[in-house]
Order: sequence, then C-alpha cells, then structure tokens
Amino acid sequence: MNRFEAVLLFSPELGSQSLTNEIDNFKKIISSNSGKFISEEDWGLRELSYNVNKFKKAFYKYYQLEISGNNLDSIKKNLNQSENILRHLFIKVNKHQELPTKLENEKK
Repeated sequence: MNRFEAVLLFSPELGSQSLTNEIDNFKKIISSNSGKFISEEDWGLRELSYNVNKFKKAFYKYYQLEISGNNLDSIKKNLNQSENILRHLFIKVNKHQELPTKLENEKK
C-alpha cells in the first residue's frame, strides 16, 4: 500500500446534502479499490485562483489515504465522470503531513 494525499474540489452549487453524498461516493470508490482513509480535513468554500468550469469558488476537501498505486487510474476515471467534482489531485508521499495542516490553522 502506498501513501497518498488527495485534494478534491467540489462544485459551489452543491447543497450540504448533495456535498455529503458526493463525499460518501468518493469514500465508497476508495473502499471498493481496497483503499484506507487515514484522515481528512474540510477546508471549506474557498476562492479559486482562476475560473474552473465558470466557477470562481469551490469546496475543498483534503484526504490522507493508503491505497495501491495500481488502483489509482480506476479511481481517477470514476472521479472524472462526476460533474460535481471540478478538480482532483493525488500526490504520493513517503510520510503523511502532520495534521492539522497550515491551511486548516489559517481558518482559526
């Protein structure tokens, strides 16, 4: 199992229930690919540096995962099919970042 940190940007048009459903779908995708969640952070609704699909804001979610790198392509394929996920980024790390992240500390 490899360690990954992932950031997902969700559409700002989602209501709280729809956002929760999208997050649950993401968790099911990871679990069905033998992945394991280490931790997560909600970075909230933030401004984007540039417009993405005509949106100026997005809901940011940060995850620390353990999953086989071979399964990552099928996960990305599933995420690309969702219209509510604007962007996603997976970064392979040797050691997970200590939580809370700097971004989470800025909110306080």
